[in-house]
Amino acid sequence: MDAAPLYRQLATHYRQAIAAGALAPGDRMPSVRALMARHGVSLSTALQTCRHLESQGLLEARPRSGYFVRPPRRATLAPVEEPHPSLPDPAQYIGIHQRVSAILARGQARPDALNLAVACGAPSLYPAAALQQAAMRVLRHQPELFGRPVPFNGTPAFRAALAQQALAARMTLGADDIIVTHGCVEALNLALRAVAQPGDVVAVESPTFYGLLQILENLGLRALEIPTSPQTGISLEALDLAADAYANIKAVVVVPNLQNPLGAIMPDAHKARLAAWAEARSIALIEDDTYAALGNDDTPLPALKAFDTSGNVIHCASLHKTLAPGMRLGWIAPGKWRPRVEMLKYAQSRPNEALSQLAVAEFMTSGGFERHLRRLRAQLREQRERMGEAVAAYFPAGTRLNVPPGGFGLWIELPGKLSSERVFDAALEDCIRVSPGVMFANSGRFDHYLRLSCGSPWSRELDQAIRRLAALVERLATS
Repeated sequence: MDAAPLYRQLATHYRQAIAAGALAPGDRMPSVRALMARHGVSLSTALQTCRHLESQGLLEARPRSGYFVRPPRRATLAPVEEPHPSLPDPAQYIGIHQRVSAILARGQARPDALNLAVACGAPSLYPAAALQQAAMRVLRHQPELFGRPVPFNGTPAFRAALAQQALAARMTLGADDIIVTHGCVEALNLALRAVAQPGDVVAVESPTFYGLLQILENLGLRALEIPTSPQTGISLEALDLAADAYANIKAVVVVPNLQNPLGAIMPDAHKARLAAWAEARSIALIEDDTYAALGNDDTPLPALKAFDTSGNVIHCASLHKTLAPGMRLGWIAPGKWRPRVEMLKYAQSRPNEALSQLAVAEFMTSGGFERHLRRLRAQLREQRERMGEAVAAYFPAGTRLNVPPGGFGLWIELPGKLSSERVFDAALEDCIRVSPGVMFANSGRFDHYLRLSCGSPWSRELDQAIRRLAALVERLATS
């Protein structure tokens, strides 16, 4: 007879089931009542079994839901290497638009693929029903809404709600300081057009969001790729070297909070230094603050704009990632460039439609927005941790990984300088879509990186996809 306590015998049985794949990561463990009935054991023994498996890292308890199988753990992967401050070369970005567009088109041609490329949450993570109800209330109270022109710069109610939200990020903005835009992409377009002309140089993080590279090429701007740390953001030392070498830098574009794709959060001291440095050199500072609300905890991250003393920081943001991907609501606080940005916005696209602004304003002022953000942050944190554990468990030796303190993605360094575009194409053949690192810079130095989205709740399908992706990486790395 087995001398081990009965709960340990049961734990061994279920540990073997997990190892064999009969219970996959994300699966629900049989309930305590089910264990009692199935094995004829007491409540105490069933509970001890689950708690023992939890202590071994095989199960996790979820409030009011029971126990679930965790991904297998192994030693944490080494982090992505830090960059070396160096003098960059200006890039024309000729062809970046075509290269990025070609990669996007190949991905879009496979709508059946599991999408691990998009930096956005699953639809279930957003309060669509609550926003729909808010919109219906707006239309009941303002039945003539669609027959009225939209106010210049956006509806006062929405701009006032944004100004109130800005206080948490230590910004002091009035409603009149804000111009509503069609997402953050239009805000960045307006900011760059306000401060630079075709042929001018703009300093950018490296790596950076590929959409910014497309904007720069479209506007005829040259760019300086500035080395950027996964821990602290853009290298202030490298930026200073660049400004001494190139006299015609007109702007610096940064994502100080949860930088895309690295996930870095710039320390407040660095934000203050960067704001003072740009003001002293009369270089416009353009802040993309799209992800700031998605940190691991509920403590707001200060915006770069909070350290602005002269209106030199142009603050750009949106609700596309945090509240409503289908609304494309963004805004810009242009500082001292407000008159020019107002003119450019009016000439480019006129004011945004009013219904979505008014619905969101009502949702924000009701307290619904903060409750939603707390839930979203907790869910994303769990999803990032699970994805990070799966990558650490399944990817081959030599892989390096940063699990950021917020946001939607993981930035992964592939072993053996493996081409991320090769991985992208091979993964598409296996119905998995990823973001190859080659999209995030024009220099080619990030060709052996991947960005993986953590926007979807963990599932058996997702676990199996990461296993297949890892096997594919190992095969390509050794071929």
